[in-house]
Amino acid sequence: MVFDKRRKSAAELLKSETGDIRNLRPFEHYLVAVIAISWALFQLALADFLILESTIKRTIHLAFAISLLFLLNPCLKRPVKFLKFLSVTDRIPVIDYIFAILGAVTALYLAIDYEGIGMRAGMPITRDLVSGTILVILLLEATRRIIGPALSVIAIGFTAYAFLGPYMPDILAFKGVSLSKYMSNIALSTEGIYGIPIGVSASIVFLFVLMGALLDKAGAGLFFTNLALSILGRYKGGAAKAAVVASGATGIVSGSSIANIVTTGPFTIPLMKKIGYPPKKAAAIEVASSTDGQLMPPIMGAAAFIIAEYVNVPYLDVVKAAAIPAFVSYFGLFCITHLEASKLGIEGLAPEDTPDFFGTLKNGLHYLIPLAVLLYELVWLRHSPEMAAYRAILILFVIIFYQETRKSFSEKTGLKNAVKASFILIARGLIQGSKNMMSVALACAAAGIIVGVVNMGMGGMISGIVENLARGNIFLLLLITAMASLLIGMGLPTTATYIVMASLTAPIIVNVGGAYGYVIPIMAAHLFCFYFGILADDTPPVGLAAYAASAIADSEPIPTGIQGFLYDIRTSVIAFMFVFNPELILHNINSWPHALLIFGMALIGMSCFECFAQGWCLTRNKWYDIPFFLAASFILFNPGGAASLFHIDPGYKYYLFPLGIMIYGIVLFSQKMRMKKNDKKNKNPGAGAA
Repeated sequence: MVFDKRRKSAAELLKSETGDIRNLRPFEHYLVAVIAISWALFQLALADFLILESTIKRTIHLAFAISLLFLLNPCLKRPVKFLKFLSVTDRIPVIDYIFAILGAVTALYLAIDYEGIGMRAGMPITRDLVSGTILVILLLEATRRIIGPALSVIAIGFTAYAFLGPYMPDILAFKGVSLSKYMSNIALSTEGIYGIPIGVSASIVFLFVLMGALLDKAGAGLFFTNLALSILGRYKGGAAKAAVVASGATGIVSGSSIANIVTTGPFTIPLMKKIGYPPKKAAAIEVASSTDGQLMPPIMGAAAFIIAEYVNVPYLDVVKAAAIPAFVSYFGLFCITHLEASKLGIEGLAPEDTPDFFGTLKNGLHYLIPLAVLLYELVWLRHSPEMAAYRAILILFVIIFYQETRKSFSEKTGLKNAVKASFILIARGLIQGSKNMMSVALACAAAGIIVGVVNMGMGGMISGIVENLARGNIFLLLLITAMASLLIGMGLPTTATYIVMASLTAPIIVNVGGAYGYVIPIMAAHLFCFYFGILADDTPPVGLAAYAASAIADSEPIPTGIQGFLYDIRTSVIAFMFVFNPELILHNINSWPHALLIFGMALIGMSCFECFAQGWCLTRNKWYDIPFFLAASFILFNPGGAASLFHIDPGYKYYLFPLGIMIYGIVLFSQKMRMKKNDKKNKNPGAGAA
């Protein structure tokens, strides 16, 4: 079948994402390991004692990423006639050694001649232009190899437009740039490749990704899965509910939906199928829960830190803004699993399939210590994200030594073997962390090309075009942004999609909203772009997350992606809601009781919406139930909007809370009565006939 030909295994997708494709020879394996470990140790040193100018940090960060990528990823993933030398996977060909060295040297060029380039800013010499040109070409090729052609094609399109702008029709005309101007901005300053995105990648994101890789290598992913199963497995649809919780917990430290699926999916998907979920729905639940792992602070697919830089707020403000939408989104998926189980008549797991809670907690409690340290450092001590992650990693090193020592005592293998095993596990974690970072670093650098071109003067023209298309209608503008994010995100990782869309549309959303009386915080606009970038991960026909989950579930990837997207409609609803009700992102909310009230209303509102979306509450919905569910969810999600409809003073909008509950209660009562009536009919079939 065509789908069988297109389907990849989850492991292959993860290898593709992390660049772990080639089967290296022994000395090549050690070379890659040395580079990867050196990169990780360099980033750890930056967080503690190594002090470098920020631009130099960014150049070294990119040099490691680009050289490692060319050593690990072949030019073509499948052999092509007459070009088989470009798809070599059993060794590293000479051409890729050359590319790796050239990429590293040109990435470091800004650091090597830092003072000279600074002295001739805006007036590059021939050497500068040659180095910059080689860097741009190699960066786009490296990006194509690890995340596909989309971002490179978009960057090339923007670059071409920058040079050809004066020759475009009037509506698209742009003053254009010279090669000197282009290279000065893109490759020889912090306006392009070395801009904010890769700066955040170099200073913060690496440490969080490294922490996630170390936790994964230590076995934390399996612990989170077993803990969720031990708590929720015995309840209705327990395996699916456990999948949601496990993916949310894994998403706290993992910035990748595919890595999340590969970590939790092999355990949860077979259990979901075992208790009665169809393969397609089992895979779709895993897709939706793993994709939404990127919503969960603190990492949020690396975007949390970039949002903080773009919006110019402390990192904790991003965490605060993201918290309620993330938890409400996961609660919505939790509701979906329950409603699907009710529709299908699925019960919980058998006792023998449910891990023991206390045993699981006892064996894995130490995995929670680094996360507790991270939260303590961030929230209580208010340390910087990089310092918090660094100290959590140091604690994690100690935890790994403790874990391996305890294992050696139980298996009686000796302390020497425990120390050796600990160093091997840490080394593997450092290597995997560096491999995981390649796609993030290269995506941030390549997206910097687009941002740099936009900042050369094209941004105003693009803003005008988008604003004209929306005709000043904020709803239409949000819809255009959402559709563009989904289309671009099909070929880009979430972080890159966010960077591109936030650069182009976030300011327009704020400005157009203000012009038409909607006060839209800049944080809401940025999170809106980010949310729809995430949804692209399971949007057919690309949706790599759906391919990964379908390979585990043995389901068709396209129907799986469609089902996962339908489950993720709740995420798009939340995104629209917090634009029009910024209180959902706790904008100007500094009171715990107030925040908890908003959170409670949003949870109940999500429950109402999912009952509508799934066509089921206590029983199958009737057509007349739908207006009640929608009205209740709208009132609870956006009491201010409901107050304006009823011409109620906005100061009294929270008095509508009981109204929303009452409307929800009416439909629950109606369905309860309907169920009783049906039960009576079933028990007394002759009564109806009489």
